[in-house]
Amino acid sequence: MTASSSPPAAAGGFADARDTWNARFSQPGLYYGAAPNAFLVREAARLAPRSRVLSAADGEGRNSIWLAAQGHEVTAFDISPVAVDKARRWAAERGVRVDFHVAAVDEWDWEPGQFDAAVAVFVQFADPPLRQRLFDGLWRTLKPGGLLLVQGYSVEQLAFGTGGPGRRDHLYTPELLRGLLPHAEWLLLRQHEAELHEGRGHVGRSALIDAVARKHDAAAAS
Repeated sequence: MTASSSPPAAAGGFADARDTWNARFSQPGLYYGAAPNAFLVREAARLAPRSRVLSAADGEGRNSIWLAAQGHEVTAFDISPVAVDKARRWAAERGVRVDFHVAAVDEWDWEPGQFDAAVAVFVQFADPPLRQRLFDGLWRTLKPGGLLLVQGYSVEQLAFGTGGPGRRDHLYTPELLRGLLPHAEWLLLRQHEAELHEGRGHVGRSALIDAVARKHDAAAAS
């Protein structure tokens, strides 16, 4: 479940997030395309072989299926049962196994210390309170030494209009991410512009933030 131009937002991002994403993912084909996110492909080189990885708000599975094809043990969830059904069929066609679930952020069991890595790519449906709960959960579910990989739109994306929620309070800044993860060791935190060609959802010049954060042993209880 990734960011794109959205209908009027309410608590949690949309008036009815599940219906919104079901409608979007009910369209023919794959809304964000079949290729994995380029940031994820690049930064996944940091993962140890056969890592246990959580892909949050995974949509139709482009990222989780790619990770599984690289040999990782992948769990993924999304709020949209339409998207998850597509992802399950696609994974079966590819001959890879992903443990897919239908769940919203507040429905997911963020069990502590379960994953070597977590992935949040364009998860920008969340208003600030939900975003805080999301990042708290992602951090809690990482093992000590685990990695959190995040890509999203920065606030400068408002000038481009090529994707994203169109709301400043849903967009990222480096300071925002540092505040969300105060105990992180930042292996990567950079703003940049790039041309995106991800299906129908992300197309054109875009303002992005790439981030990779590592959880120290001392932050295991955070």
